[in-house]
Amino acid sequence: MMKGTFGELALCIGLFLSLIGPRTVEAQPPAHRILVESSAMQSGETMPRDFTPDGRNLSPPITWSDLPEGTREIAVVCSDFGAGNPPPWVHWIIYSIPATANGLPEGLPILAETALPTELAGAIQGLNGWRRPYYRGPAPPPGTPHIYHFTVYALDEPLGLGPGLDREDLLRAMNGHVIGQGDIVPIYERFGNE
Repeated sequence: MMKGTFGELALCIGLFLSLIGPRTVEAQPPAHRILVESSAMQSGETMPRDFTPDGRNLSPPITWSDLPEGTREIAVVCSDFGAGNPPPWVHWIIYSIPATANGLPEGLPILAETALPTELAGAIQGLNGWRRPYYRGPAPPPGTPHIYHFTVYALDEPLGLGPGLDREDLLRAMNGHVIGQGDIVPIYERFGNE
């Protein structure tokens, strides 16, 4: 009995390794850790309502520091890994951010014809989970706290991406180019009267 169980376990492990094998060959070494902060929110704490549909639905201010040497471009993705079918549900994507930028100001425009601030010249807001090119804040079901990952990626070269990318498109384009990564992870919970 012991032999059969061990054999079955070995077979399962072998099958699993054969399935993930090609992906591990392409895996990148661990990325440099970027420090990501915000003047308006902190990891593990409740996100202010101003950054949700319960408030003003503004994009939050985010700053980053300690970018790795060789950073040529930056991307930011806000995802809720507790929502979506399949997860994650994406609240915001912005890419092609110049390496000279040190953050995103509060309240980036939602209209495509409105220019981004000068320090973000060339940056593009990608498609969120609603297939819209702007930030849309969290509105989880009442009584269910959700966690929001605002992840900053440092890239080793400008990728020359055009508008209209969603999260999967962006991750594919960034594959092999991420040299740094960091995030800020606030939470948000709505209550019955909201």
